[in-house]
Amino acid sequence: MGNREDLMAGAKRCLYEKGYGRTTARDIATASGVSLAAIGYHFGSKDALLNAAMIEAIGEMGASLGEVVVAANQVSEDPEERFAAVWEGLRDVFVEHRGLWAAQFEALAQAAHAPELAQAFAGAQKEGRLGLSALFQGLPVVVDSEEEEVRGAFYQTLLAGYAAQWLAAPDLAPSGQDFLRGLRLVSGSVLNPG
Repeated sequence: MGNREDLMAGAKRCLYEKGYGRTTARDIATASGVSLAAIGYHFGSKDALLNAAMIEAIGEMGASLGEVVVAANQVSEDPEERFAAVWEGLRDVFVEHRGLWAAQFEALAQAAHAPELAQAFAGAQKEGRLGLSALFQGLPVVVDSEEEEVRGAFYQTLLAGYAAQWLAAPDLAPSGQDFLRGLRLVSGSVLNPG
């Protein structure tokens, strides 16, 4: 690998181990085995590097999410069973990527004061929603439409809420069956009130 790739790998390692706010340029340089000056040369700033590393790491985590969905789609032909299986499988993804989930929440809290970070998250938002829509439907891709973006936003909201609950108290995070039951209860009271 070259210096740029080493810096990216080091920054991702720091995100997982130290989080977004506590990672310094020196931490990244040490983790990557590259000089401090290389950060400015290749990325312009530590923040630009961390933002790029965050987006790349989220993409890698997306691949893990995809594997969970593929496995869930093989569990059964029944959409309800597949839905529950996805949420059960996500627990392993949360364990594997715990540091990244924590860093994302940390970074989101700082985004209001860091326009470049807010812009990086906003830029990845639509792509993430379309990707989640495709994943949860067991499709390789979906058409870029308002319907698919809304579907993806729904899954994105569930996923972020699940991540927050899991980070706070893993033993109290809902199971796949809890998700399915909640979906039935909410859709029944919203779509079929009375």
